[in-house]
Amino acid sequence: MAINLMTTIKGSLLEGFFPKGWDLAKFDLILSRSEKQPVKQLLKPESWWNHAYTPVPCDAISDFDMLMGHEIAMRIRAAREAGCELAMILPVGPMGMYRWAVYFLTEWKVSCDHVHGFNMDEWSDARGNTLPSSNPGAFQYAMEKAFYGPLGKLTVPKGQRNFAIRTNLPTYPQKISALKKKGASLVVVYGIGRVFHIAFWEPHFAAEFKTEAQWKRQTHRLGAKLHPLTIEQNAITSFKSRTTLVPARANTIGPGLFLQADYCIGGADGLLNRGMMWQGLSLWVALHHQPTPSIPASYMCTMPGRLFFLKEIAGPLVADCN
Repeated sequence: MAINLMTTIKGSLLEGFFPKGWDLAKFDLILSRSEKQPVKQLLKPESWWNHAYTPVPCDAISDFDMLMGHEIAMRIRAAREAGCELAMILPVGPMGMYRWAVYFLTEWKVSCDHVHGFNMDEWSDARGNTLPSSNPGAFQYAMEKAFYGPLGKLTVPKGQRNFAIRTNLPTYPQKISALKKKGASLVVVYGIGRVFHIAFWEPHFAAEFKTEAQWKRQTHRLGAKLHPLTIEQNAITSFKSRTTLVPARANTIGPGLFLQADYCIGGADGLLNRGMMWQGLSLWVALHHQPTPSIPASYMCTMPGRLFFLKEIAGPLVADCN
């Protein structure tokens, strides 16, 4: 008998830990495809992929940041040249692409006064109260420093920058709908969470809804309860392992917004060092599991767009004691 998570979870501290709807054996079957020619296998399209959806492998983080930044800048420039307004749902993570987006837009002298930015999430308490924008841990702080500020005179007007604070997040659906009625496109920029979330829309939320249609209508949530794996992901990637600084809740957009995208720009760069990574499983399952509310990221490949990923996180995803 094999000795692994599936065969030893019963009676362990992990029994009942993972969200309902997760089939660990199915995950493992998907991941087994990474053991030989992982990039080639990862790129094989599934029947549910949108015909205009393309994963893009990147050799190094420098390539990843530049290519993703270029894609963001190109969408902004194309809307400008078409004389259209552009709504963009934006993440804080990944982040390296913003430096390159700023570089290209500055080189091309493209004004962003037609862009309306909607940050997808923000740390919060149970009532949806958020960190002040002056706090270095706040997503608003990070966004101003990485993107809006460096654009200088070309930047997105302050009145068109939306952050996921308690009073503003509930207005996102109306604002985005109004922009779309005026001919604006919606571009969603995203990363894939350890538990396959998009923004902080977590997989365990799926259990609250009787149907997929109900789940898909949810536009946002204030003070959302985060999964423990999300807490640890952020402790590792954003807080230098200091778990005590990571809030257990966040304000977030939901599928009622991110599934409205006319185009999506995704990024998966979850390498650590010495061969360690945190995002290989997340990438594979997001691309190759049938779309289901228990895996929010599984829907992103059903829409037009590009997903940039580091080749190394494709695998092979096997035991490594080196």
